[in-house]
Amino acid sequence: MNSIKKIALVFAVMLGFTACDKDFEEINSNLNVPTSVPPDLLLSGVIRNMINNQVGEAWGIGNIVVQHTAKIQFVNEDRYQWNEQNGIWNTVYGNMRNLQNIIDFAEKSTPVQNNYLGVALVMKSWMFSLATDAYGDIPYSEAVKGKTNGIYLTVYDTQESIYDGILADLKRANELLGTSAEAIAGDLIYGGGTSSVIKWRKLANSLRLRYLMRISNKRNVSADMQEILSNPTQNPIFEGNQDNAVLIYQAAAPNQWPLYTTRVGSFDEFRLSKTLGDVLASYNDPRLAVFARPTQNSVVAGTPLIAGIPNGLEDTQALSYNGGPQNVSRVGYTFACLVCNDNGQAPPVANASRGLLMTYSELQFVLAEAREKNLISTGAADVYYTNGINSNLDYYRSIVPASYGIDLTLPADYFTQTAVAYAGTTSEKLTKIATQKWIALFFNGLEAWFDWRRSGLPVLTPGASNLNNNLIPIRYIYPLSEQSLNATNRASAVSRQGSDDINTPVWWDKN
Repeated sequence: MNSIKKIALVFAVMLGFTACDKDFEEINSNLNVPTSVPPDLLLSGVIRNMINNQVGEAWGIGNIVVQHTAKIQFVNEDRYQWNEQNGIWNTVYGNMRNLQNIIDFAEKSTPVQNNYLGVALVMKSWMFSLATDAYGDIPYSEAVKGKTNGIYLTVYDTQESIYDGILADLKRANELLGTSAEAIAGDLIYGGGTSSVIKWRKLANSLRLRYLMRISNKRNVSADMQEILSNPTQNPIFEGNQDNAVLIYQAAAPNQWPLYTTRVGSFDEFRLSKTLGDVLASYNDPRLAVFARPTQNSVVAGTPLIAGIPNGLEDTQALSYNGGPQNVSRVGYTFACLVCNDNGQAPPVANASRGLLMTYSELQFVLAEAREKNLISTGAADVYYTNGINSNLDYYRSIVPASYGIDLTLPADYFTQTAVAYAGTTSEKLTKIATQKWIALFFNGLEAWFDWRRSGLPVLTPGASNLNNNLIPIRYIYPLSEQSLNATNRASAVSRQGSDDINTPVWWDKN
């Protein structure tokens, strides 16, 4: 009897294993970790993460190095004592995996989802441009191919070849967008749907013009620029501020202006640069009141005054400049910390801030420079120049809350002032274009720095107590992790490009 019971027990156990094996795959599948995610869910995350990084780079380095803002304490960035600046590297490559998933999903769909593919190619081009303009030669052709191709030690492509890829992808994006029927979702920039397709095409072609100008010191880009402008039906570009590529932040977390999470003390370290403040004041330019607030002491005295601080002072000098922080202007209310305010002062309007990718104003200055240099024959340089200034004023009129009481009316003689009027030698005109473009690129990531490095305009003087041999940095160093994780390929890039330091020019910046 005991033997019969034992046999029965063995059969019962075997049956149990069979039953378990039947549902084994289902039981061991984690339904909370999907293996395939639709493009709309991925796109919104990529856009949000990249624009947030753009804001952070503007705040921490971009505004500082081009002397839009300066620091009153903990001044290492302002004195060019830069170590690793890995925000762009980590954000670009971290988000490129999801972007590649969008590309793969779109290409494998039946029919192919060309609208999603086009949007992804625009984002890819912009993202890689940020990385290569910051670091120079970078992983590109083999990037994010670890999972699909088993490539973990990626080569560093030359910046020249990367720009070939960027421009080709933007051209392809323009040609693909609108050739399939799917409505775009997850589009935090243009709102998605079918109506956003033309907006993405305009962005693709406007970015092409930006990047052609970027490499114009190394290559004759005249024919390529003119080809875009000669066929606006095939190659639409921005036509006004309604086409601006911007992220509109929300009043409530988690989609607020990302700087609202910054520690109050850290936020208050950043003030108006005397360089920008003096230029705007000399023009009697009303944007000064957008970019900065009157000093605390001047408000108390009943005589509000906006006053900046020179860049690159050492800590003691910076903290005591002009009698101390209460005599140096904070950044403007539109960009301000929610709680960095004086007694009785209302907090900023929480959803007034914007994250910028590219604006119509910037494009107009690109075209003004191109026309002045005879790289294009379309339009008139003075018209592009005037449009650039007026559209930037219009942009701020549209986002600055009326409750701030800022009058953005240009003085009647604004365009006839010697420093503003579109007159003089070609060199003088190009300086005026570059200066107005520099103003309009306030808080647009590192774009003002990239453009200053290309053009050398406006002329900027390194901070008085700088720690970089009186040189304004022109590059980020590679992440130190690359020395251990991808040493051979990094070493090859350094050998080809030049020493891995902040004074080594990238390809498009070399004489």
